[in-house]
Amino acid sequence: MNESKLREKISIVLVEPQSPGNVGMVCRAMKNMGFKDLRIVRGCRTDHSDARRLAVSARDLLDGAVRFDSLEQALADVEISVATTRRLGKYRQEVMNPDEVVAKLSQRMGSRRSAFVFGREDNGLTTHELSLCRWQATIPASDDYGSLNLAQAVLIFCYELTRGLRERAPAVQPRELSDTHEMEALFNHMEKTLLDIGFLDPSNPAHLMRTLRRILSRAELDSREVAVLRGVMSQVEWAAGDAAEKGLP
Repeated sequence: MNESKLREKISIVLVEPQSPGNVGMVCRAMKNMGFKDLRIVRGCRTDHSDARRLAVSARDLLDGAVRFDSLEQALADVEISVATTRRLGKYRQEVMNPDEVVAKLSQRMGSRRSAFVFGREDNGLTTHELSLCRWQATIPASDDYGSLNLAQAVLIFCYELTRGLRERAPAVQPRELSDTHEMEALFNHMEKTLLDIGFLDPSNPAHLMRTLRRILSRAELDSREVAVLRGVMSQVEWAAGDAAEKGLP
């Protein structure tokens, strides 16, 4: 697949952007680097004059942006999603630099749809939103002032993607990874089963589920592997129900 076709498989996702002007500048940054698919999860109006003025010659991207009610919906057809974050911490581990994540993506992308997800200008992505993405990435910046403008962050990642796609070496046929919809169905099934058997704390199931999400995201499961794990969950449910019927502890 040539460089132009690969670009068409990459989406930029903005979660609840707050400034119409920033959205316009994101469109300009994307068009500078040849990317076209912009997805917006809720957030500010994009028909605002600031958005159109700052998009300059990228108003076609602004007009063509697709809006979604949730990040889950925006990533439903995406197989490799990258959450961008400035903050590090307990649930923000194994965070790659832009060149590292692009190198990894270029090896695994093939014909898969991929997405880079950017959070709110004031406080970025929530821990839950990060957990919906397969990988995490950050832009190394000054400790004194590490916060980048939204459009600046998008431009840096788009630039690294352009560089990476041009340098992309032919690779063996990559595995077809499960998409976001399949992974979320697995995580929901797993959470229900693990709650039923008492493995998860009902008052805070997300605590351990975030760890399980990270483990399984690293595994880069394909559809068959997801189906196998869901089969395991179903068997656990059946065994737990059977034991309960027999009065076993």
